[in-house]
Amino acid sequence: MSQLEIQQHDAKKLAAGYKKSFRLVEILAIVTFWSLCLAIAVKAFPFHHTHPWLLVAALVSGFIFADFVSGFVHWMADTWGSADMPVLGKSLVRPFREHHVDQKAMTHHDYIETNGANCLVSLPVAAGVLFIPLNIEGWVSFSLYSFVTLGSMVFFVMWTNQIHKWSHLTEEQTPMVLKVLQKLHIILPPGHHQLHHSSPYDTYYCITTGWLNWPLAKIGFYRHAERFITAMFGLIPRRDDIGLKAALQIAPLVITEKTTALTQNP
Repeated sequence: MSQLEIQQHDAKKLAAGYKKSFRLVEILAIVTFWSLCLAIAVKAFPFHHTHPWLLVAALVSGFIFADFVSGFVHWMADTWGSADMPVLGKSLVRPFREHHVDQKAMTHHDYIETNGANCLVSLPVAAGVLFIPLNIEGWVSFSLYSFVTLGSMVFFVMWTNQIHKWSHLTEEQTPMVLKVLQKLHIILPPGHHQLHHSSPYDTYYCITTGWLNWPLAKIGFYRHAERFITAMFGLIPRRDDIGLKAALQIAPLVITEKTTALTQNP
């Protein structure tokens, strides 16, 4: 394969897409999210005497699922759509596109800018978890496991951007406790994550722990998904992120009338 001609967006223009009006939305989302998490914990707490190991298993399951969700959302934001789309473009796509151009930009973001969007997109799931009943006779264990797993998952998904930010700190900026957690691969290690930042940014999307990156890459999960979406809708993966020419060089294309029209009329 010839050298890719990556054409990315201007970092300053992408950074300017973060508006003060959206910051207010983020603050409200953070407050609401933490309130919902507290409500989930309060609802599950009475079962810690009767189902302790089930709670532990559910917490760990949620932690693992959060890594998958972080990768799937990251892949979606990197691969499809543009930063100019309404709502999701500004809040979800734009930060990921900015990050490919300037990896260190997120290390200068405060808690609100780092975590606000994640809290916002997590609100519907967190609210939905609270509607899971825990008192259905004969189904308490199953419903409790589902309740805590989903609660754990949404909680750690919220932490994804914070963990991602920590993986981009310099050695001097990283507190010792984070270095230990990264070295033990309990949270995303910097070296592991740099595999994603190798052009053309098309692998190792999971950014909570990164545990699922290798198996998902091994089975070609994202490539198969891209091939399916291209065949169904004629969309070219990463077209807006790295430019059409580079995207076509690495896309797992299934040629259809739609994709042919796109490649001929960029």
